[in-house]
Amino acid sequence: MHTIRVTLLMLLALVFAGGAWAVPPGMTVEFTKSPMGKVVFDGKLHADKGQTCDKCHTAVFQMKKGTAQISMSNHMEGKDFCFACHNGTVSFKSQDNCARCHSNK
Repeated sequence: MHTIRVTLLMLLALVFAGGAWAVPPGMTVEFTKSPMGKVVFDGKLHADKGQTCDKCHTAVFQMKKGTAQISMSNHMEGKDFCFACHNGTVSFKSQDNCARCHSNK
């Protein structure tokens, strides 16, 4: 019984530790397939604004890289991903200033 309890506690600790190690502090993610130019997501910038990873993961974005299939039509209608917060209510409305996120550099 003791061995089962210890094993379960170790597995539980590993699950929570894995979440803590998944994203290093200050991480940035680059989305380069946009015809409007590269978008760089800055985790530190969002954290400095009081956001936490669990606000978007996994309710808006999945944890696996490459799963966010952002389409231009849904994006322009404000129906997907970034617009969950960048809607003018929670944060700035990104539809009003594309260059704030997209860079052709």
